[in-house]
Amino acid sequence: MYGLESGSTVARFIVDLGRISTDELSPGGLRVWLTGHDPVSGEERGRLRLTADADLVLDGTLNHPKSYSIAALLHPELAAEFEALQDRLRDQILLTWQRELNARRGHGGLIREDITLIEVVELQHRRSRALDPHAHRHMWLNVKVLGEDGKWSNVDSRVAMKLHTVINAEGDLAARTDPQWMAALARHGFTLDDDGEVAQLAGAVRPFSRRSAQIERNRARLAAEWTVEHNGASPSIRVVTQIDRRAWAMSRPNKPAHLDEQSWEEAVRDELESIDPGLTGYRSPVVHVATPVEALDLDLLSDAAVVDADTRSTRSGGRFGSFDLRAGAMRALSRSGVIAPRDALTATIDEITDRAHRKCVHLVADASIPGHVKGFMATDTMRLKVRLAGRLDALASPGRALLPSELRRAAVAIEDIETLDASQLAAAGAIAGTGGLVAITGPAGAGKTTMLRVAHAGLVGQGRRMLVVAPTRKAASVASREVGAAASSLHALLADHGYRWATDPAGAQVWTRLSRGEADPTTGIVYDGPAKFVLRRGDRIVVDEAGMVDLQTAVALVDLTLEHGVGVAMVGDPHQALPVGHAGAMATAVRYATASVELDTVHRFSDPEYAALTLRLRNPRDLDDALDVAGELLEHGHVQRVASTEEARDAMVAAYFDLHASGKRVALVAGTNDEADAINDAVQQRRVDDGELDPTTLALGMGEQRILVGDRVQTRRNDPRTGVENRAQWVVRNIWDESIDLTSVSDSGEIRRVSRDYALDHLQLAYASTVHGIQGETTDAAVVGSDVDAAGLYVGLTRGRHQNVAITIARTDQDAIGNIGATMMRGTTELTIQDAMRAADAELRRAARSRALQATGPWVAPHSSASRGGLSL
Repeated sequence: MYGLESGSTVARFIVDLGRISTDELSPGGLRVWLTGHDPVSGEERGRLRLTADADLVLDGTLNHPKSYSIAALLHPELAAEFEALQDRLRDQILLTWQRELNARRGHGGLIREDITLIEVVELQHRRSRALDPHAHRHMWLNVKVLGEDGKWSNVDSRVAMKLHTVINAEGDLAARTDPQWMAALARHGFTLDDDGEVAQLAGAVRPFSRRSAQIERNRARLAAEWTVEHNGASPSIRVVTQIDRRAWAMSRPNKPAHLDEQSWEEAVRDELESIDPGLTGYRSPVVHVATPVEALDLDLLSDAAVVDADTRSTRSGGRFGSFDLRAGAMRALSRSGVIAPRDALTATIDEITDRAHRKCVHLVADASIPGHVKGFMATDTMRLKVRLAGRLDALASPGRALLPSELRRAAVAIEDIETLDASQLAAAGAIAGTGGLVAITGPAGAGKTTMLRVAHAGLVGQGRRMLVVAPTRKAASVASREVGAAASSLHALLADHGYRWATDPAGAQVWTRLSRGEADPTTGIVYDGPAKFVLRRGDRIVVDEAGMVDLQTAVALVDLTLEHGVGVAMVGDPHQALPVGHAGAMATAVRYATASVELDTVHRFSDPEYAALTLRLRNPRDLDDALDVAGELLEHGHVQRVASTEEARDAMVAAYFDLHASGKRVALVAGTNDEADAINDAVQQRRVDDGELDPTTLALGMGEQRILVGDRVQTRRNDPRTGVENRAQWVVRNIWDESIDLTSVSDSGEIRRVSRDYALDHLQLAYASTVHGIQGETTDAAVVGSDVDAAGLYVGLTRGRHQNVAITIARTDQDAIGNIGATMMRGTTELTIQDAMRAADAELRRAARSRALQATGPWVAPHSSASRGGLSL
């Protein structure tokens, strides 16, 4: 938490029934205020909750794109306008908090109490901790709020967390539509790109960010050294400031040791000029042509609002709330080209939101759903779920599985058939059988590959064919190599049969299908039917990693197989990585399958006790069971405690070098792309520092990431011309003027050459990756970061044959157990419509409601139809 030096003050904002006033708090006053007392009189505000885990404030951050801060540093007028923009946005957020938040009253806190007064402290910063230009503000909302009944109590933090999407959307709206800010940018020749960055300055952001990562490492090391030298004490604010400046200077040779505002600004301007001399020069004014409010297509914007809410709802079964729709309406409006004062846009936002509501399905039988309750679903998503259920039901024609004796005769040439356990034999028999829809589920390391080889032999023995498809071409290639069957990415199969997908004006993905003789609207080439994957009745399509298949793709596949009389086997694990789009295809297939088999024995790990533990890690019964599993993980050395996010990152980097030095292949699993990028940059920089990589010969990858000879990288787009696949991993062999040579990590004889243009758009470092990047991989060891969800933890801890470690930020072993256990319960996905309806009803029952609304009786979900998945539209 930030602190204050002696003599300094912070601004306190008091919002009382829509009126904002302000004063200043001293360090002592701030401490009193944080503990839930009046900072002037010392009066206690309601019942105090000063337990170790009690929230004192809720932190909101005004955090605009970094290019805004660079623009402000270059031009004093823009600096003033940027500050004014943040002031206006702050006031809008303060009023939104006071209007939308609530306290709770009554038994179980089920009565909503509107708020008349909130208090917020604002902390302003011009720089990041790495001392780069990054103006941002922290707004600390005190959890003590005054209700309409005149009583102080805690704010309803559940509502505050769900309202955050609206707060973020207010920032997007202000940055793109504020008249004063947009006019100031235009006067200096600046425009905004599609991502909201200042287009002419966006190229300077990545070099600053890369160096910022190095400064963070310097800072963490200096702080650790100071703590050791001072017997474990924590550094004061003044010492932390000195450490920050030393860390900054270590990464900037020949820069001033004493850093005042003027020298800092001069140093940063010099660095900007070294990145691009044109950044600091004069630019001619430009004209921003605004879209008039009356010219807006409100129906299109409401469609975009629904798409925005729907896209962000993939981890809640497609559920979203009114807050999400309102945020979607503001984001859609921010991209419309409108430039107008915020007050002039309120009625338009309300109209877009109202229209968006009419395009959604209510998941609960209640006319008044609080804004934070996720009680809606996009009509198109609901129809998609219902359609998939109906089509899978139609696909699930009866048939019989091959007996083990029949499999053994058909697969006599497969040496390891005798090693199959009973569940593997049952799964192979079902796939080689005649049932229209087969579902095979099971944990990581359950011996899927051997099972599929036997199933393939069983099909071939009957004169039938197997086609293995997977969500990525990389996974399909691995399956083809290991199973021996033909293989393809799922999308390549569908494209060969005429399916096309694109984004409509509202941002939704739309699927179409070409007929024979029809010209492809994108390429102009006349479609003449499937050329690579001609299907015939009796074939079996095996969908590998089926848990990663989204609903739209699954519907297209099932339609195709019904058309050709082809059977489908869905093979996957809903507890591992989920699709980027809506999940549920695998779970629905299990429900309707002619034959469903669960693989129940883990074969991957060298330690059988750990193998058994991963089965419990995969699907804990409840929180108590999760805590027991976490305790066993800690006891057996599979958990590493650290003190901070920076230490967690450093631990992953250190683990990479320790394991790599012993000849082990290691997987580093991060929770987000940003965290993976930070770890990748750190590993690369240490290899440079150790003399392993030469920084003088380089190429640029995605986001202008530095790529060096010897780096481990992954390609992020299939390219048939060069033979590279999405998510395939490589080592950079050579960097030429126009191209880059890559050597496969798994086969040193496999060499590919990609262009520098390809690299800039589709090549990135791959020392660490997210769960989607590591799904399907098997390594010697794996280290999992502290920011993953349940799927990330499970997938990460099941990659390594011999060693698997999860890193957690915790002071004690008990805290570590609690963190790991909570992670195991985090991110549980609602896979079916019934899951979503039950979850919405449960969420509504936990919500505080207006006194005017009386509690209703238990709501009963509509009766399920075996063929329609629970609802019909």
